[in-house]
Amino acid sequence: MKKTMRIALLGLGTVGFGVYEFVRTRQDMELACALSLVVPEGVTCPIAKNIDEILRDESIDTVVEVIGGLHPAYEFVKGALSAGKNVVTANKLLIAAHYRELVTLAAEKGVALRCTAAAGGGIPWLTSLERTAAQEPVIRISGIMNGTTNFILDTMHRTGGSFADALLEAQRLGYAEANPADDLNGADIRRKLVISSNIAYGCVLDEAEVATEGIEHIKGTDIAVFKRMNRVCKLIAASRKLENGVAAYIEPALVPPAMPESAIPQNYNLISLTGEHIGKQSFYGQGAGRYPTAYNVLQDCVDISRGVTAFYTDRLNEAHVDNSSIKRQYYIRTDGMDKWLQSHVDKILDCGIITDEVSVTEIHAWAKERRQSDPGCFFASLR
Repeated sequence: MKKTMRIALLGLGTVGFGVYEFVRTRQDMELACALSLVVPEGVTCPIAKNIDEILRDESIDTVVEVIGGLHPAYEFVKGALSAGKNVVTANKLLIAAHYRELVTLAAEKGVALRCTAAAGGGIPWLTSLERTAAQEPVIRISGIMNGTTNFILDTMHRTGGSFADALLEAQRLGYAEANPADDLNGADIRRKLVISSNIAYGCVLDEAEVATEGIEHIKGTDIAVFKRMNRVCKLIAASRKLENGVAAYIEPALVPPAMPESAIPQNYNLISLTGEHIGKQSFYGQGAGRYPTAYNVLQDCVDISRGVTAFYTDRLNEAHVDNSSIKRQYYIRTDGMDKWLQSHVDKILDCGIITDEVSVTEIHAWAKERRQSDPGCFFASLR
């Protein structure tokens, strides 16, 4: 007879309560206990006093971590793996920051570590990467990986309104948090790209090396220019395997109507992989939210109950990020001309310029320096 999975649930917030509701409907799983500072009304499972109570309980075989943040999530997850328990987490910050350590520890203990909900929300993105990479080389990955920023950009294009108004609407609908900084500046999508690239290419990237530009400086006047150019602005994450290293970056991109990314509405994501033989495959769905995210958390538990005993890959090769070979034209809006801009002008617009082809490395370095004199400057690549 198949053994019932006994789960300790760490966190009963938005996603945690969704996991709680899903597990209650299943016959092959049970909630041994939950650990949470706040216990929502209606929760009937036992509440653990502390993490040690969970780690000592040999009947608990799987720990689900949906607390978020780095601490105490790191200590809890490391403790669970060390105690020989499977771990399922939706915590992209944790996995990106401690990737090698946690993957190695899970392998040493012979337990599963799964984080499908950490990148793509309800999309089966990481499991698709796992299946493809086991069969053939993944050449590149790219796409829209953040629902908050996509909602804001989609709203600005549809309504012609301001960035501030679109952000307020995203917060009202629950698509953006009270402090949306990590979404707007690209940090959230960077962590997803790091995890995805590590699995796709069998490497370990340093998050700090990934060039990242968010959308916090975009204005309604920029959107008006893009409409006249017949382009749509999307925040795109991309990486590709190089002969020596990996190219990996996040930046606003102006995409033509022919590209599928241009039509992605509201808080949806579209993430694509390109395999050496299968070509490009794309995955579409909600990238966040209680039930989409809880769905992938539970799917990880189902996979473990069916025999998954490891991480998505056992390859942990060191790799450095090099974006110097990726070159594109860029739209730039800034308050004046400098020497670098003057040497790279292709076309002057009413509120900005279009550059000639420059590398991702160059444009991100320029923007970092330029913001010392013009904090609100903005750029976007032309696709």
